[in-house]
Amino acid sequence: MKYEALNSELFIINRAKFANKLKPNSIAVFNSNDEFPRSGDQSFNFKQNPDFFYLTGIDQEQSILIIFPDSPNSLYKEVLFLRQTNEHIAIWEGHKYTKEEAKKVSGIQHIYWLDDFWNIFPSLIHYAENVYLNTNENDRYAHTVPYRDIRFIEEIRSKYPLHKLERASV
Repeated sequence: MKYEALNSELFIINRAKFANKLKPNSIAVFNSNDEFPRSGDQSFNFKQNPDFFYLTGIDQEQSILIIFPDSPNSLYKEVLFLRQTNEHIAIWEGHKYTKEEAKKVSGIQHIYWLDDFWNIFPSLIHYAENVYLNTNENDRYAHTVPYRDIRFIEEIRSKYPLHKLERASV
């Protein structure tokens, strides 16, 4: 962790406010920002997606948040997916959140490793009518390289063309 964690109650309240704005039977997915390579063996300092941080307090790459208030299974109303770490990653990239640390920081009780995302997400999306996705729609910014949110939106459109996509604006 880069700095002392804030009280998780802030992020619990932020998620509740956001969830209250969703249409019924909606699922929302937020991705952390990409890591940007500086050279073959170095990356620029990571800067988290501000919407992802606002909802989770997690400042770590390769993370995904699902908010699904109407999930038929209470385990999946709020789910956080993190990259599984090990000693090698810790040495070369620095500390990464454990599941327990992420629970303490975010207040999210159901945390899985990122490798489980595509095993869990397809079973959830079929219960949703609307899919809220995050993107930086900004008239001052025209992306030339498809960043994580853009790639994820294209993947969802390809795999689930009949779902209605909505813009998640936190």
